[in-house]
Amino acid sequence: MAKSVFVCEKCGARSPRWAGQCPSCEEWNTLTEESVAPKVFGQKERPVGQIVEAATSEKLAATPLARIASGFAEVDRVLGGGVVPGSLILLGGEPGIGKSTLTLQMAAKFAEIVGKTLLASGEESAEQIALRAVRLKNSHARLHIFSENTIENILATAEAEKPKLLVVDSVQVMSSLESGSMAGSIPQIRLVTERLLRFAKTTRTPIILIGHVTKDGDLAGPRLLSHLVDVVLTLEGDPHRDFRLLRTSKNRFGATSEVGVFEMKENGLVEVKNPSAAFLEGRAENPIGSCVAATVEGTRPLLVEVQALTSPSVFGYPKRAASGFDLNRLQLLVAVLQKHAGIKLDSSDVFVNVVGGFRLREPAADLAVALAIASSKKQIPLAVDLAAFGEIGLTGEIRFVSQTEKRSKEAKKMGFTKIASSAEFRSLAAAVKKLL
Repeated sequence: MAKSVFVCEKCGARSPRWAGQCPSCEEWNTLTEESVAPKVFGQKERPVGQIVEAATSEKLAATPLARIASGFAEVDRVLGGGVVPGSLILLGGEPGIGKSTLTLQMAAKFAEIVGKTLLASGEESAEQIALRAVRLKNSHARLHIFSENTIENILATAEAEKPKLLVVDSVQVMSSLESGSMAGSIPQIRLVTERLLRFAKTTRTPIILIGHVTKDGDLAGPRLLSHLVDVVLTLEGDPHRDFRLLRTSKNRFGATSEVGVFEMKENGLVEVKNPSAAFLEGRAENPIGSCVAATVEGTRPLLVEVQALTSPSVFGYPKRAASGFDLNRLQLLVAVLQKHAGIKLDSSDVFVNVVGGFRLREPAADLAVALAIASSKKQIPLAVDLAAFGEIGLTGEIRFVSQTEKRSKEAKKMGFTKIASSAEFRSLAAAVKKLL
């Protein structure tokens, strides 16, 4: 008779009975019931500590990684120089963001440059993928596609055809014959990923695995999924806008701070060679409540427009909202503006938006956001050729940030002659007084 256990969707911990809170990671409402196949009578187990097969060790050598160009300079930048043979890459993102489009374009480029590429889809038929490839003009004779949901059949096809790249779309719809649970469950996701990882390492075949995300933006499935793979990529952006950002949160072969910029067009995702000019396109001449922030993503400096709007609050409690900026950080900046810069915001709603769907993550964007809010409140526009960067402390000081020369050089290259930073202003009050 089959038994059941309760598995945490976050950490993968098992519990014999259901509970509202996971005893391991302490997350709420994450335990789901999974069936466990009963043990066959008479089946022998391997004694603890027994070595079944001796492995061959290799001497550690400082040899450089042999990387393969993906055909996209932006993807190679994020990966650290190219695709590493035998690596398992997990690509996540919201529905409709362009995951399947990007992987199809990468597969076609790989087939053109390197050799045979195999794309296995469990969500679409081969005819649907072929129609998209023709529409995007990304079909190639060495790009082979097929529809399959069973991981054993996919790996058997890959072993027979020996592709240079394998794409699997997606892990949540794949299942293994070794598990009796339904596709998308924690045991199935773990087992499918382990099978793909073993195939990638033994055959030195790079694999791109597409994964769904939850409503919170996290990869669906247990956290073990992120630990198993070598690289975790995330495709970000507003589905209603054209720009897409490719980030990495884990990379065993390079840094995790780089970002790739794409633009969605009729023929698919196109690389953006000058992201600063793209993000600033269409900016008004003398906009009130607008400031350009000089930010750095990895080794790439970027200029993005920050817009702020203040309006009298009709309720007793003023509202603060942010798009592309941390809300808690916005609350802090509003308090500093009131306390140290004399900007009264206790009866005003404050809204902040980063143009282009970009997300400002570093504290160096504090000064640009604060200046945009002050400009909107005082109804005075900032200089059109002004760019700002600097971290703001709770005492109202503007603190030094790294890579100032790179930020200033990018701003001057784009025509911004005035730079507001900690080198010019020691406090937020002084910056507001002089610039507005």
